[in-house]
Amino acid sequence: MLLLYPILLVAFMNSAANGFDGNTFGGVSAIPDFQARFGTNVAASDGFLAAIYILGNVIGSFVAGPAADYLGRKRGMILANVVVLIGTIVQASAMQRRDMIAGRVVLGIGSVMLGPSATSYVVEMSYPAYRGTIVGLYNGCYFIGAIVSTWLEYGLVDDVKGEINWRLPMAMQGVPCVIVLAFIWFLPESPRWLVARGKEEQAKAILTKYHGEGDPNNVLVQLEMEEMLEAINKSGSDTRWWDYRELFNTRAARHRMFLVLAVGFFGQIDLPPTSYYMPLMAQTAGIVSTKQQLLMNALQSPVMTIGTLLGVHTIDRYGRRPMLMGSSTICSICVLVIILCSLKEQGHPSVGLAGISFVYVFLFAFAFVWTPMQALYPSEVLAYNARAKGLGMSGLWINIVSFINTYAAPVGITNSGWKFYFLYFVIDVVGIACIYFTFIETKDRSLEEIDQIFADPHPVKTSLRKQKIAVPVHEL
Repeated sequence: MLLLYPILLVAFMNSAANGFDGNTFGGVSAIPDFQARFGTNVAASDGFLAAIYILGNVIGSFVAGPAADYLGRKRGMILANVVVLIGTIVQASAMQRRDMIAGRVVLGIGSVMLGPSATSYVVEMSYPAYRGTIVGLYNGCYFIGAIVSTWLEYGLVDDVKGEINWRLPMAMQGVPCVIVLAFIWFLPESPRWLVARGKEEQAKAILTKYHGEGDPNNVLVQLEMEEMLEAINKSGSDTRWWDYRELFNTRAARHRMFLVLAVGFFGQIDLPPTSYYMPLMAQTAGIVSTKQQLLMNALQSPVMTIGTLLGVHTIDRYGRRPMLMGSSTICSICVLVIILCSLKEQGHPSVGLAGISFVYVFLFAFAFVWTPMQALYPSEVLAYNARAKGLGMSGLWINIVSFINTYAAPVGITNSGWKFYFLYFVIDVVGIACIYFTFIETKDRSLEEIDQIFADPHPVKTSLRKQKIAVPVHEL
């Protein structure tokens, strides 16, 4: 397992690459030099340049799944990182508005391609007993990029003159890609992808080395191989780049995709995208200093990082359903408080600051559960043959929802104030009910055992029945 962790850390860098843009653009849009270059000092203009990245995500979603299936998880990651690197270079060197638009579209295409390959690789390579923690940490590495980019912006804005104060943070997104492209050649391929391609001996050798401590007769290695050979269809839709039927062709497949789409929807429409618009929210609360706005933007990432690191250790202990419902309940309360503060903040700056403080409480509660779960739960509930394409379609759905939220949020905050936040409160409450009635519990199950749950006519009830754990648990 000590050999396995560095391998997974390389894959984690794909998540870090996404973290850069998720927070970088919100900060640079508040920098005067960036505004002067591209004219982004109005809400609609900010929304367009933020949302055009998501348009690239939508385009890339149709390539992401087939690339991970056809090329394999390793080569899928290589292709995605090359595209992200190209987009980063174009964006960081942009001189005109059209250059920035082109860079953001290419970057958006590459960023969404990282997910299906990297997430599938991590969930399929993880030691079964710690899958929740490991995949949660993968999504938590998003904040590596977020912290570096936001604090870099904060440090540069007043102390460094010229356009370097926005070009350097944008260029930094290429660093995780360089790390991945340097070390990925030393990584093994996913054993499940090898089994699907008829390379059982190679798959068993990898499992023996990283899950069986070098013993080919290890009980866990034998169990994993038996389950994979039984569950993975070697002529499934993953062997045909154009075939998406296994996402919808059975009741179980439709239930799986509903859960994937539900996680994407409720994970995006829970609050305006603060990573992009914290400076605007701060300005609405009466904070006009660019330095203070960037400081509030930069504080998001450490808060969410702490929440994620604490949360990943509880997912495998308490289960997916209770954690999701508990987090959503706290988030709903925070949104209600933000609404009340927004209603009374006119002429009372301290009330507006109280509302901003509850944004951070919200972010902590969200990151504690939803941040790791957004990568973990979809990759668990999707069957192997549909996993990469399902994650690709998840990326498409997330970015359609995010596109609407990203473009609408600045206009809604500016024009409607507290009334705009009420939409998010209603959605958070509906999400709690949806989790209770439709989400299955995946705790203490292997990926193939989860397939058996969906085969039952009552998967939610079946998943809640206690079972004897078959996967050995060793000390980390």
